[in-house]
Amino acid sequence: MDSSTNSLDDVSADSSAEFPDRASVMEVRLQAQEDEITLLKSSLADALRRLRLHDQLLPLLKQQLIAVNPGAARVLNQVCCSDGCTSSRKLSSSSAPDGRHTANRVRRNSEKLGKDNPERNRKRLDKKAASSANLLTRSPSLESRAKELIAGAGSPGSRRGTYSQGQSIKMFIRGRPITMYIPSNIQNYEDLKMEPPSEKLELDWVYGYRGRDCRANLYFLPSGEAVYFIACVVVLYHINNRTQRHYRKHTDCVRCLTLHPDKVRVASGQMAGVDKDGKPLQPCVHIWDSTSLVTLQQIGLGTFERGVGSVAFSFADSGAFLCVIDDSNEHMLSVWDCTKGTKHAEVKSTNEAVFAVEFNPSDSTNIITCGKSHVYFWTLSAGQLTKKQGIFGKYKKPKFIQCFVFSLTGDVLTGDSEGNILTWGKSAADVKTLGKGAKETFQIMRQTRAHEGSVFTLCTLQGGGLLSGGGKDRKIIRWSADLAPERECEIPEKFGAVRTIADVDGEELLVGTTRNAILRGTFSDGFVAIVQGHVDEMWGLATHHSQNIFLTCGHDRQVCLWNTEEHKLDWCTTLEEYGLCADFCPSGSVVSVGLSTGRWLVLDLLTREVVSESTDGNEQLSVMRYSPDGSFLAVGSHDNFIYIYNVTESGRRYTRFGKCNGHSSFITHLDWSKDGKYIMSNSGDYEILYWDVAAGCKLLRNRFESKDREWASYTCVLGFHVMGVWLEGSDGTDINALCRSHSERVVAVADDFCKVHLFQYPCPKPKAPSHRYEGHGSHVTNVCFTHNDSHLLSMGGKDTCILQWRVQGGSGGGGGGAGDSRERLTSASSTSTSTSSPEPAAT
Repeated sequence: MDSSTNSLDDVSADSSAEFPDRASVMEVRLQAQEDEITLLKSSLADALRRLRLHDQLLPLLKQQLIAVNPGAARVLNQVCCSDGCTSSRKLSSSSAPDGRHTANRVRRNSEKLGKDNPERNRKRLDKKAASSANLLTRSPSLESRAKELIAGAGSPGSRRGTYSQGQSIKMFIRGRPITMYIPSNIQNYEDLKMEPPSEKLELDWVYGYRGRDCRANLYFLPSGEAVYFIACVVVLYHINNRTQRHYRKHTDCVRCLTLHPDKVRVASGQMAGVDKDGKPLQPCVHIWDSTSLVTLQQIGLGTFERGVGSVAFSFADSGAFLCVIDDSNEHMLSVWDCTKGTKHAEVKSTNEAVFAVEFNPSDSTNIITCGKSHVYFWTLSAGQLTKKQGIFGKYKKPKFIQCFVFSLTGDVLTGDSEGNILTWGKSAADVKTLGKGAKETFQIMRQTRAHEGSVFTLCTLQGGGLLSGGGKDRKIIRWSADLAPERECEIPEKFGAVRTIADVDGEELLVGTTRNAILRGTFSDGFVAIVQGHVDEMWGLATHHSQNIFLTCGHDRQVCLWNTEEHKLDWCTTLEEYGLCADFCPSGSVVSVGLSTGRWLVLDLLTREVVSESTDGNEQLSVMRYSPDGSFLAVGSHDNFIYIYNVTESGRRYTRFGKCNGHSSFITHLDWSKDGKYIMSNSGDYEILYWDVAAGCKLLRNRFESKDREWASYTCVLGFHVMGVWLEGSDGTDINALCRSHSERVVAVADDFCKVHLFQYPCPKPKAPSHRYEGHGSHVTNVCFTHNDSHLLSMGGKDTCILQWRVQGGSGGGGGGAGDSRERLTSASSTSTSTSSPEPAAT
């Protein structure tokens, strides 16, 4: 980690640019709208090309359709127009709902339309024109539309149409109609009653720790618990019993933490965030009891801007006051009465980054802050705060003052980006130089060389000793009271730099690192990780078919295997490219991982060795899915194709079987039928297609014939059985993933607004009620049930957090099955006297 890397890390630790001010938000929204207008132009151009092609092939279509129905020619023009219009997505220049989600949403929308690039579509249309005799075979959407019009099903805008073979329902996403075919066992769709599931979720375990960009966020309680945070959850982890408790009253990402002098009360501050409509939520500080997890006081609701960056309790008066620095441009410094929750004083701090704040332990009227190029000494008097800047004098002024502590003698010790520990003290007024009226100053009394690179943290010990943690050198050094080095050790490189240190008993330490790990150990025995996690955005999630393990992968290029029973990381390996999707092979002890370059690997679960690898296209892979018996592997790519492989030798040998070609945008989700012969797939332009793999990856033109097919899994976000999970007005990216339980009783949904939902399965009607669960601080990218449905796993994107939920209620286990869900649908549709359950309150 060089000095430039340190500087970037320093800035990221303080900067709260996650939530820009109003002007920045407007700029982001304007850019999003400009991007969507550009995409709209591209989509309209594609629609015009399709219309021209249909006009050229009109005579051929008339001949084919007249043979089927004498009145077909009359409706042919409607067919062509309808297909051309609905093929182009109708984009709305809607404002992004969240500064945090805007970039993600625009990026994904850009990908969705970017795959329909003019050059690729031109080639595709040229191929169609060259083989016009098979137009209906090659254009299932056109054929379906033709049949619908001939059967008199109604206009394209109708919400519901009836085919000669049965019924269909239309849902609309971004103005595009998506036809859903009603299964045969439903007699009356209108009489279906949606209820919330009897199953509920309870947070069981939190994987991960936020050390990458936060400071002073790890403390040790007398109860034997380490307290730290990730996403919206403050975790209390008993380091000996290996149990967790969770404080979950925060509504957005927690950014700072401090411990009261009584070592029972805790104060934690959060970011502002926004709701699903883009309206800002108010940041605040919660003061809560670590024994009962009861919130004692909510400080500053409606006062702080953007979020809370640093908090500190006073010591001299037994924690009567709380000092807070927010993330506004001026980094407002405020002092609050902890008992009354009222503001005692407030002042603009600085426009520079602020990293830490503390009260003088012997005098609550003295407060110190530090950050980029400054140390400020504040005095609180009569409700007013005044400051004096620390004078560096003959010493080089560091770019960042990272941290500080108070020594037993009352001196202030700071750690900086130059690797030095500076000792500060009061100096008498220099009347000779500054003249009468000069006041005392705070100056550097001593400089001690400590680390190569930054000093990220300082921690005082009971006997007056000091611990320092380094950035570039990853060292922990123990110093005597007079700053003579006594012992040192270096933490392994894979864990990153030392972010913060917590003293357990004077000998044993807890160490938080910049790669989101918490280590436990001593200078003599070294350190081992007790908490680990990803360090960048995560997307890939898979659970084993029979064991209590799951696998994750993401943009940090790490592939991690976790144990849900022991709540620990079994192993982790680093790849050359980042992973985006994964699946366990049912017939062997291997797992396949899809990468960002079109390459995919098969790893042995025991040795972690790569036993097979292939490349399909040169674009990122979005889904890996084995057939139920493990004889096939389907690979969904952003190049619009699904690649099918024969699997032999217990998942260690792969032979290309075929390729599913027909989607007009990138593959997002796919599922196998229970007999392993068919695939259902979704794409980025909200298409639902079905494939006969056994017949050579043949596209099933008549989607109506697949309405009663049973699926081994259900992860496709578009389909009749999950239509009710979509909110009205959804733009197609609001739901990132869903997963049906193995019992086929419930479906879990990961949305773009940090929430996990639990719906009844099947869920085919709009506005279906659900249980909603909070905890993530970023868009939830994936959800997956364990093999016996005992737990649900959810993963956040940017919050690098994995939440393990215990499934409570219902039939439990893997019982029930398809018969249970079909019976529920049939009985519901035949009972018209029951009433709809009201939507439950958020859990």
